[in-house]
Amino acid sequence: MAASTTPLRVIHDADGIDLAEAERAAARFLAALGIESDTESLRGTPGRMARAYAELFSPRPFDLTTFPNDEGYDELVLARRIPVRSVCEHHMLPVVGTAHVGYLPGHRILGLSKLARVVEHFACRPQVQERLTKQVADWLQAHLEPKGVGVVIEAEHTCMTLRGVQATGSSTLTSTLLGTLRHDPRSRAEFLSLAGLPS
Repeated sequence: MAASTTPLRVIHDADGIDLAEAERAAARFLAALGIESDTESLRGTPGRMARAYAELFSPRPFDLTTFPNDEGYDELVLARRIPVRSVCEHHMLPVVGTAHVGYLPGHRILGLSKLARVVEHFACRPQVQERLTKQVADWLQAHLEPKGVGVVIEAEHTCMTLRGVQATGSSTLTSTLLGTLRHDPRSRAEFLSLAGLPS
């Protein structure tokens, strides 16, 4: 069955954001760590912290625009090196990296920018990388109904590189392959090769 021709409006619910309370909490947080925010340089810091995290946690709305696959295109469509920025849900520290997202078209094809929009939609919340990778793949599989989906994310977790083990230069790689890209070795190898990854 073909996916719906009406664009799906994807909107994050921002009703729960209270910037004033977040600013007060940020000031209390800094004070509890021995950092007073009453100097000229730091006076605006709690507000900047609140606005920065509100921005990190608020993906932009978008329309999931699809088009009929009139030509019957049946080869891999792959967007490489999509920027990923998220926040580790265990330490609230940044996670920064890239995603490679591809699919084998079915009845419909996707506006290419939407692959990046879907990544941003799920990355703009406190996350673990494994869940983020699977959420992007599962969502595309459900809404686009392709023959297969592949998502690979490589990211630096500053909770691991700046604190704790301080493993500077390390990155984490996760993948989710669905449909033909999971079950057909040649399709899987093609996806990994085009994404620049060893198969």
